[in-house]
Amino acid sequence: MSARLASLYSTFSTSSGSRLAIQQLTPYTDHTEDDSRLRDWKARHSHEDDEKSEYGGSEIDATTNLLGTDGLDLTLGEPEPKTSRRPSWFSFNSSASKGKEIDFDAVATQPSVFDDPDLAPQYQPRHDWENIHRFDPTARWTWREEKALVRKIDLKIMVWTCLMFCALEMDRANIRQAVTDNLLPELGLGTNDYNIGNSLFALSFLLAEVPSQLVSKWLGPDRWIPIQMVIWSVIASSQFTLSGRTGFLVSRVLLGIMQGGFIPTVVLYLSYFYKSHELSVRLGFFWAAMVVADIFAAFSAFALLHMRGVLGYSGWRWLFLVEGIITMVFGLLSFGLMPAGPTQTASWFRGKKGWFTAREEVILVNRVIRDDPSKGGMHNREPITLRLLWKSLCDYDLWPMYIIGLLNHIPFATPNIYLTLSLKGMGFTTFQTNLLVIPSQLLHVMNMVILTYLSEALNQLSLVAAIPQFWAIPFLLWLRFVDTSEISKWTIWLVMTVFLGNPYAHPIQVGWVSRNSNTVRSRTIGAAMYNMCVQGGSIIASNIYRQDDAPHYKRGNSVLLTVVFINIAIYLTTKAYYTYKNNQRDRVWNAMTDQQRAHYLATTSDAGNKRLDFRFAS
Repeated sequence: MSARLASLYSTFSTSSGSRLAIQQLTPYTDHTEDDSRLRDWKARHSHEDDEKSEYGGSEIDATTNLLGTDGLDLTLGEPEPKTSRRPSWFSFNSSASKGKEIDFDAVATQPSVFDDPDLAPQYQPRHDWENIHRFDPTARWTWREEKALVRKIDLKIMVWTCLMFCALEMDRANIRQAVTDNLLPELGLGTNDYNIGNSLFALSFLLAEVPSQLVSKWLGPDRWIPIQMVIWSVIASSQFTLSGRTGFLVSRVLLGIMQGGFIPTVVLYLSYFYKSHELSVRLGFFWAAMVVADIFAAFSAFALLHMRGVLGYSGWRWLFLVEGIITMVFGLLSFGLMPAGPTQTASWFRGKKGWFTAREEVILVNRVIRDDPSKGGMHNREPITLRLLWKSLCDYDLWPMYIIGLLNHIPFATPNIYLTLSLKGMGFTTFQTNLLVIPSQLLHVMNMVILTYLSEALNQLSLVAAIPQFWAIPFLLWLRFVDTSEISKWTIWLVMTVFLGNPYAHPIQVGWVSRNSNTVRSRTIGAAMYNMCVQGGSIIASNIYRQDDAPHYKRGNSVLLTVVFINIAIYLTTKAYYTYKNNQRDRVWNAMTDQQRAHYLATTSDAGNKRLDFRFAS
């Protein structure tokens, strides 16, 4: 075992929530033997696959020359890039806030396990991985190239996923606008029927999560997501014909079944293109798209509900029909705008050469696999077997995250479900009600993005994610103990606007589950299980305010206060659990010799987050 390998082990970081990341590594300058071994490895694993590239041999040769195979400069970049500029609004760089400077033409390639020939074979991607022909442990690129590429990924991939999420949110949440236009009385329904409809939707959404993920992993997210969108758009539009309680409940069930699994599938899809810390921030904007959709839905509802009487139909019927048709258009476009992966962007719709050059594909693939080597462990169209499914479900180290998903949003979800009905009940008109929800949504999205950035800046996921619970306490105390019948409706609206403008920890927690999974199959099932728990929380939330507790819901608000304090305890316990697990592994790992560590990596049957070289994010 080389001295350099020993020093490499000693610089492992234990707080990234991934396999131990190398924070510092001496540049390769006088290691002729190591250089030749890496050259040989590159030749074995790239030459044959390059012949299959959609770009052809000449462009591959040009890329290889850019990488410097003649002379092979294997210098690595600084572990934490420094910049004199503020980061773009769509990226995060903790050192940027410290005012440090960077040479944007300096090497950006970060140290990883692939830089040591003794370690690299233990983490090598599978031979059938879809990006294997672009995998190159000797690849080097600059910060200027990487930043330009990330912006390109944001525009090509992230923007469209946000628009798809907007479509989902419109079709699952427009029921809140519909009830302000007398949907319930016109269908002969009451508050409890509305609760049952919301519960059935959430239950169907929940039960569809894992089956949808299994189908997605088999077909590929690029195929399954558009299919989902087209089918649920037909169901959403058909609500135009609702005539009674049965039709209402059936439509909620069918929508839940077809929309279930969409969110974890998108999260898995985005993980193909982004590093772990980048994904967390982008998930913040992903859920911001949901709020943008809610705001757009409020304005569109204002217009569409004014169509009451057109052809003799109610405004809420036109609302369902028009917004369902919009989703249909998005679903059809998604067949062409969702590439299967970073190296699979060429198509008749996206162009024969695809979205990325060969050079960009090399950078894209290697920056992601260096950040998380587990992403090379499964093909993007490889189904998950029942054995792997059971193994993922039994991953008890993710169970604390599932409990958080079940309970964390209940204190806000219950008042939010009834917001439009409550405002209507206080005397606001249908159109005033739909416009008055917009300020809380704007505040909500701003606070959510700030909270997501804060979690990355402080590298404290548990503690930052708990902040919304403290936000809820004064408002729930006010709702519980103040007689709102004696207070102006505008005062009540202001309090509810600030309350429901809370920061939302969901993006942090989805990225947290992804980090703590450490395998593609566990990431796939873990995301689905977490989202199932979130939907389970929605079922609970929709049944806390009961008709016999109306209109002030004193009992319901007492329950919500209790849930808040339970949530705070759960966040603190989760932090303590993951810290304990990391410390326990540190003691074992640090007690091993270099030879023992190398033997462990070469022979272990431990997988994912059960490996001794993995540390949980907390």
